[in-house]
Amino acid sequence: MKRAMIGMALVAATAATHALSGVVSRVGDGDTLWVQPMGGHHKPVKVRLQGIDAPEICQAGGAQAAAALAARVLHRSVQVQIRATDDYRRKVGNVRLEGEDIGAWMVSQGHAWSYRYGQYPGPYAEQERQARAAARGIFAQRDAVEPRQFRRTHGPCS
Repeated sequence: MKRAMIGMALVAATAATHALSGVVSRVGDGDTLWVQPMGGHHKPVKVRLQGIDAPEICQAGGAQAAAALAARVLHRSVQVQIRATDDYRRKVGNVRLEGEDIGAWMVSQGHAWSYRYGQYPGPYAEQERQARAAARGIFAQRDAVEPRQFRRTHGPCS
């Protein structure tokens, strides 16, 4: 029930968005990064990429997902359309690098799943389908476990 409420809260918050431009100062894992706002007078903002679920850092494919995201965006200027704040106080939003949707890129390269909401296959279902067909990244593993299931079975990474 709580998870359903969280999903509804994130969806409800979609209408109230704001933009952030800055430089990626750190990458935590395959779906979390910090953006230093332009001007440097504020502390970095922790951002969760909306619409994707990357492997946990201690899970198979987790370190590769984090490395791929870092190679793509670290120390580069990005634009973030913030949609909500999650339970961990991260801003949740769409991240773009020179106009490219980084969430779509992560899924298309096989570094993340399209985040599913109930029966909805997520915003990047087509990119995931193509990555699976090409056996890219995590989709090359027959026994790849979605992060949501990994967390249920193993708990969070320490």
